[in-house]
Formats: sequence, C-alpha cells, structure tokens
Amino acid sequence: MIKVAYCNVEDLDLAESYKLLPQHRREKASRFRFDKDRKLSCGAYLLLKKLLDGEGITDPAFKLAKYGKACISNHENIHFNLSHSNKLVACAISDREVGVDVEYIDAGIDLNIARNYFFNTEYDGIIKSPNPSDEFFKYWVLKESYMKYTGLGFNLDLDSFEIIMSDDIKLKNDKNNLKFSLFDLHDYKLAVAGHYKVDNIVEVNVKDLY
Repeated sequence: MIKVAYCNVEDLDLAESYKLLPQHRREKASRFRFDKDRKLSCGAYLLLKKLLDGEGITDPAFKLAKYGKACISNHENIHFNLSHSNKLVACAISDREVGVDVEYIDAGIDLNIARNYFFNTEYDGIIKSPNPSDEFFKYWVLKESYMKYTGLGFNLDLDSFEIIMSDDIKLKNDKNNLKFSLFDLHDYKLAVAGHYKVDNIVEVNVKDLY
C-alpha cells in the first residue's frame, strides 16, 4: 500500500492550523521567521494527519531514527515521508519504507551541481536534454526520494548511486527491486521511491486540511 498527496499551502490559515497541531509542532513552526516557512511546516504536518486519519490512525507517536528520519513508534506497519518546496507540501504513507521529494523547477539552476555531484551518465543526460533545467530536477527529485527512502538523507552521497532514466526508472545494481514514480506538477517535480509503483497522486485543497 502506498498513498501520496500534495497541497499548495500559500493560502493556509496559520491561526486555524495552529489549533490542530500538537505542542511540539506549533513550537517548531513558530521558530521560523517568515510566514511562508511556517505555512510549509504546518501544512506538511496537516497533510500527514489527513492521510493518517484516512487509515484510522489518530494517535501517532513520532520518534526520530538515527539520521533524523521521522517514524511512528506505535504503528510500526505505517511509514511516511514529507517534503516541501516553495508553495507545495507533499506526503507519502506506505506499509513499507518510502521516500518522497518535491521541488520547484528553477530555470536558473546551476547545472554544475550535476557535473560535480551526480554520476557522469546522469550529467550527460541532463546536458543533452532539450530542457536541461527540467531534466536536472527530474534527477534531483528521484535521487533525493531515494536518499530519503534509505533514511540517510544527505549522509548518502549523491554520486554513490546512479539513477537509470527510462520508461521504467531504476536504480543501477538495485537488489531490492525498488519502484520509482515521477510526476510533473506544473512548475514542480515530485518523485516517490518505495516498494510500489505509484500511478496517481492526490491534490488536496488547502481548506480540507482544517
């Protein structure tokens, strides 16, 4: 089982959102200087809450693993991952480990990032693409979704694994038969790494978060 949803939180009502947050999350959101970042923090949690509610989980107890990936200690058969960028938040839940990443497509991205930190084959695919910046973010969200899937995050070097871009996106020399799913969301890319192929993701209206 895997479910993925995203939401534009630009118009999130912070006052209403804070009423639904546990104390630790309110404190975390309040530490951000700008409302934009507070909305992303609140919105990501509320989107997770909405997906968990749909599974009948209303009492999640969160803890952090060794490298900082959050998990639910009292429902060990449910895994989740969160991501946010610019105005969007994204959430994936599954009965097995999962990673999700969403990124705003910045046409001015420095492609030297790929040259310096990606596999040469990945960089070549980007440079030879008709739209290199768009291709860069395809690789970026796929790679980061895998890094988040592992729980290592940026403790796993970007050039320590290779994404094979094809109709069926794969991880080179993969022994776990992981599935990658890639989506275009207007000015964003979203990718999911896990044990199931994702055919559809759900767009949630911000007003349905509270």
